[in-house]
Amino acid sequence: MATAVVHYTAAALSDRGRKRNSNEDAFGFSVERGVFLVCDGMGGAAAGEVASSLAVEELLRNLSARPPAEPIPMVATQAVIAANEAIFSRSERNEQLSGMGTTMVCLVVEASHVWVVNVGDSRAYRVRNRMLQQITLDHSLVEEQVRLGRMTEAEALRSPLRNVITRALGTQSQVTPDIFELVAEHGDLFLLCSDGLTRELTDPDIESLLCLDLPLDELCNRLVAAANKAGGGDNITCLLVRAAG
Repeated sequence: MATAVVHYTAAALSDRGRKRNSNEDAFGFSVERGVFLVCDGMGGAAAGEVASSLAVEELLRNLSARPPAEPIPMVATQAVIAANEAIFSRSERNEQLSGMGTTMVCLVVEASHVWVVNVGDSRAYRVRNRMLQQITLDHSLVEEQVRLGRMTEAEALRSPLRNVITRALGTQSQVTPDIFELVAEHGDLFLLCSDGLTRELTDPDIESLLCLDLPLDELCNRLVAAANKAGGGDNITCLLVRAAG
């Protein structure tokens, strides 16, 4: 039976990886306001960094200032719309930023109630009773083909189209997020991460690391180090949130 969660703790780490010249990932969180998010930017030059940073700024500001009586799914959708508009309009005003965008995955918590919001292929996971469960569904071409039964998981991993994202913030004038509602239990551990982590580590790899009895910041260090050891082909960001009674 779910127990009432009274507080959360969090830690995060972002790393350039071994093969990229810059870090286009961004993260932000407010334990006090119950908002945690990771974004993975894309675009030429520094455009990806601009998009992800702008998304974190807009989402954190809007979600932290949410009215107490407003339903979280409505507030979250409005926050995503505002962030999308901010990125899209900035890219239209600056030719050097044209086409920039970012993925986003966000956790909003109120007591034991948890909402996960995502656009793109950055993921949210939950560890409960030492078992890892993916919460989000990737908005990517290959994952959608897998869900339709047109491609196997093995084929998706080898596909040259695995980097094609079907939904992102800022690339189109409108975007719709996925929203999942959960109930947290004492001891639940949530992971928000960019695909720089999940491209290098399998779910069993991630599960084994997250089941170690270590502080959250050390778990973040272990995840990033493992992803870099496995290749570090992209920027790596992980944000951990633990529920405590």
